[in-house]
Amino acid sequence: MTKIDWSKFKQGTMLVNVLAIIYDKDKDKVLIGRRENDPYLPDLTWSFPSGRPGYEDELEDYLKTSVRLKTGLDIEVDKILFSKTYPEKREFLSIYYLCQNWRGEPKAGENFREVKWVSPEKLEEYFTISFHPVLKKMILDLKYQ
Repeated sequence: MTKIDWSKFKQGTMLVNVLAIIYDKDKDKVLIGRRENDPYLPDLTWSFPSGRPGYEDELEDYLKTSVRLKTGLDIEVDKILFSKTYPEKREFLSIYYLCQNWRGEPKAGENFREVKWVSPEKLEEYFTISFHPVLKKMILDLKYQ
């Protein structure tokens, strides 16, 4: 196997964040959590359950573990719903996964003080940092799928 010489690439490495859009089709609601004080994102209050996997982690497996720790739910990862970088920090990549068929009742766990089911139309009211319009539309359209 040929070893890649990463120093030849002009692109840098990216910090990856995986996020769970846990959607309850029967209630038409999405699960979010109220965060503890985050020293890296102090302006962030409510968020989707998420985490930053290590290089050795499979993204979907890491997301399942992170969701279990933060909400107590066991989830099935369905598909990637959306991904984005941030204009102010292009080296940060967020991948939003649609997650369904959870088992258990949600409860606040690691880094969350509270968890709550919210209708897609009201999600943006809870977020104190940017809520991408394409992601918003995709979540609003979930009830039609």
